[in-house]
Amino acid sequence: MDTFRVPAVLSIAGSDSSGGAGIQADIKTIAAHGLFAETAITALTAQNTTGVRDVLEATPEFVGEQIDAVFEDIPPAAVKIGMVSSAAIIETIAQRLERWHAVDIVVDPVMVATSGARLINGDATAALTRDLLPLARVITPNIPEATALTGRAISDADEQQAAARELSARFGCAVLVKGGHGVADADDVLAEPAGAAQPRITWFRHERIETGNTHGTGCTLSSAIACGLAQGLELASAVEQAKAYLTGALAAGLDLGRGSGPVDHMWRHRA
Repeated sequence: MDTFRVPAVLSIAGSDSSGGAGIQADIKTIAAHGLFAETAITALTAQNTTGVRDVLEATPEFVGEQIDAVFEDIPPAAVKIGMVSSAAIIETIAQRLERWHAVDIVVDPVMVATSGARLINGDATAALTRDLLPLARVITPNIPEATALTGRAISDADEQQAAARELSARFGCAVLVKGGHGVADADDVLAEPAGAAQPRITWFRHERIETGNTHGTGCTLSSAIACGLAQGLELASAVEQAKAYLTGALAAGLDLGRGSGPVDHMWRHRA
């Protein structure tokens, strides 16, 4: 019998019982790209499209055991990190990824809800910025998260680009500041380290898809970027293909649930 191998992508994130975000969105995205999904679950959530009812965190020790088990047997070609709500879990993840010499790490710094509410406390934020973000190949904050990281308001394209440059210089990694929280468009800006020079800037211009079903868009985009890196794409190309994938998933018009429904992760595979 013929055999074959495909790159694996590890998602380190929380579980979403409604299936639209978190680990579930990541698995669907990775599978839709034809790759092999692996997971390390940081928390269980009881939620649906109308909101989160409860959260049960995994212990840092168990998160570490999951990561070790994955790397010992099927080492991933890329890693995506999403919901990490405690300093102890963040420190464990960083230690394990350094121990295993993980590459192509994509961090979606889930810090601020769409409502504007902070999702992690000060200790976790400090651990995130100190231990995890410097390990990343790229981080993918939205405008509220970039505002929280820089301490400055972002109200136009110039300020969005300045935030990307500042964060890239601070953490030594590429930074994609997502513009989906803007009004007129869904343009994102990527700043990539360029040695002693100013970070290299690339804009990604995409139309805004008018839909109320946007649950899990950040998880989906960051996972798709990790897939591109696992497939050997340069970062800008990985971001471009991820943006195109997410645009299609939004435009597919999937309508599930009574709140902000999920995107259609399998839109490319439908007739």
